[in-house]
Amino acid sequence: MTYCVGMKLDAGLVFMSDTRTNSGVDNISTFRKMFTFEKPGERYITILTAGNLATTQSVISRLGERTKAPEERNPSILVAPSMFQIAQTIGDLLRETIREREQTGLNAETTFNATLIVGGQIKGMEPRLFMVYPEGNFIEASHDTPFFQIGETKYGRPILVRGFQADMSFESAVKLLMVSFDSTIAANLSVALPIDMLILPNDSFAPLQQRRITSDDPYFRTVSSRWSDALRNAFHSLPDYVIE
Repeated sequence: MTYCVGMKLDAGLVFMSDTRTNSGVDNISTFRKMFTFEKPGERYITILTAGNLATTQSVISRLGERTKAPEERNPSILVAPSMFQIAQTIGDLLRETIREREQTGLNAETTFNATLIVGGQIKGMEPRLFMVYPEGNFIEASHDTPFFQIGETKYGRPILVRGFQADMSFESAVKLLMVSFDSTIAANLSVALPIDMLILPNDSFAPLQQRRITSDDPYFRTVSSRWSDALRNAFHSLPDYVIE
């Protein structure tokens, strides 16, 4: 399973993804689910992936091949004129890749499915964030939907819904995301550290910070421990139910 989040703030975009693809007593695999494409000083694009690993790796590889000679390999996301068209190109490629991998059978249509979060900025335009579905269509983040989740979303969503504010700082956004990921990791073994994180400020076209958070990361361990303590303290501070 997977857990990835793309968040749109007033100050820019924040991305976070786990790295676990399989879980079990003797079957644990780690693969990167965050990928970036850039033209320095002109555009920066981040893609988060969830779903069938063969499908997502194929999509990313094809996008990478197209960027090696972008003017000759249209449609390349490095020459697309807008983030909307980048999302459209990625959606078309995702749909095409899934169709190629479909097998005959009742469950073939869902076996190779994948969902992507695509975000970034092109010089002279606003940063934009999209969620791309297996069918190739997509939706864009807005004031009403300022963040997208893919993968195992239900455990971390309540944290984001209650804590998100568009004008929050990057530091607060990272803290909120870490609490969301910690809650998901605690509830579901199919999501696990390490976590990849990227912060993209408006008009920077380069990350303010991009790093991997491992199990021995002191800040993540502090957030996890104090969040657990805070939940217990909040629970005990509530009035007791009275049985009459």
